[in-house]
Amino acid sequence: MLGFLAGLGFFGFHLSWTWYFGAVAIVPLVALQAAFWAAAGATVATLGRRGVRSPFLTAAVWVVFEAIRTRWPLGGLAWGQLGVALHDFGFGRALASWGGVPLATFVVVSTNGVLADMWRAGRRSTRALRSAAVALAGIVAFVAVATVTRFDPTPTGRLRFALLQGNDKDRYLTQAEVDEEYLTKSHLALAQRLRGHYDLIVFPESSLMSDPETDPILHRELTALGKRHGAYILANVVDAVTEPGKEFNANRLYDPQGKLVGTYAKRHLVPFGEYVPWRDSLSFISELQQIPHDFTPGRRLGVETVAGHRIGSVICFESAFGPLMRANAAAGAEAVVVTTNNRSYRRSANSAQHVALSQMSAAAIGRPVLHASISGITAVIDADGVVHRTTDLFHNTVVSGRITTMKGDTPYVRWGDWVEWGSAVATVAALAWAFARRRRMAPADGRTGADGGEQ
Repeated sequence: MLGFLAGLGFFGFHLSWTWYFGAVAIVPLVALQAAFWAAAGATVATLGRRGVRSPFLTAAVWVVFEAIRTRWPLGGLAWGQLGVALHDFGFGRALASWGGVPLATFVVVSTNGVLADMWRAGRRSTRALRSAAVALAGIVAFVAVATVTRFDPTPTGRLRFALLQGNDKDRYLTQAEVDEEYLTKSHLALAQRLRGHYDLIVFPESSLMSDPETDPILHRELTALGKRHGAYILANVVDAVTEPGKEFNANRLYDPQGKLVGTYAKRHLVPFGEYVPWRDSLSFISELQQIPHDFTPGRRLGVETVAGHRIGSVICFESAFGPLMRANAAAGAEAVVVTTNNRSYRRSANSAQHVALSQMSAAAIGRPVLHASISGITAVIDADGVVHRTTDLFHNTVVSGRITTMKGDTPYVRWGDWVEWGSAVATVAALAWAFARRRRMAPADGRTGADGGEQ
């Protein structure tokens, strides 16, 4: 009960931007996320009642349910991982390079558990207080070692980029603006400001209102832009031609001569945003009519060669999922570009939260991240997870500069989700021990003797 109530409070604030889609969105989403906190609380309470308790075990249980929450149901939701709270701290990003966000979460929960033990012990037992202090010192030492020994990726070169942010409308477009292709014209106008050579120019998610593969005028515009600056063009489109009858949310990559060299289709789609699960069964919910068509998920990674460097590509909230970002680094990406559209969430915390998640992902895989948003926040993040440039929301602008591309595998890239697996093993072992211990301590069944008494 306490876990559920705490989850309602936390996610009610953290995901408050879903209110823009009405009670039909925020109520079930917050309740579902809170249920995972309730499950973690129930597990810790079950263990505690059987005499098995430790702040480190609490952290392991938390990591397990956070791992489930970020994968299930419908692919999960990465928002609200406790470890992301450390995104602006060097030691937090160092932890991510060793074990991804789950390791940072483990440290956050175990530290708070130890502090709670110290507060309780200080009022009752000097011995318990000393034990908690030793545990806290151990956590500090672990974090210090993880920070000092953090893996340093190897630079492979420099990449000059331009990220176009061209939606200054804090509202839905009017029909006239749609008919005039306002977003396409706005981003092409920003591109006219560019001067000199660029290796990569990025048109973020939803910035083009037609597909260059079916719109010859737009294709000529992009080709001329690429030739003028000697640049590869990464442009997000709705791809309805790769597989007839299906639509993909896709990033297309064109070389400086205008030739299509790669297309990445978003693999992790947003449920109830880019497709509607159980559409027929939920047809009574009128709000779902806002999503008349379902996107199809892609099947391959989007790692392509740009100006001699291998560059990964993800779309929108995919940058928040550690395993997907890790897959890009493992496939040889020297940097990752995120194209995103957070316009629907207006001036809420969503955009800043998204940048924080991209920070932790950059640190986890040891790669710079270009976080290109149609309406903000656009950000340039280095391989340490440090943000160097950000934009304001709903302000048309161009972010340009150079990033240092990287190679080499962080421990997280090499070993993957070892923190989650270790936490799962510890949780299962603790539950098995707790129930076995209870059976051993249970009194033997009473048996009636000849005299009517118990033997």
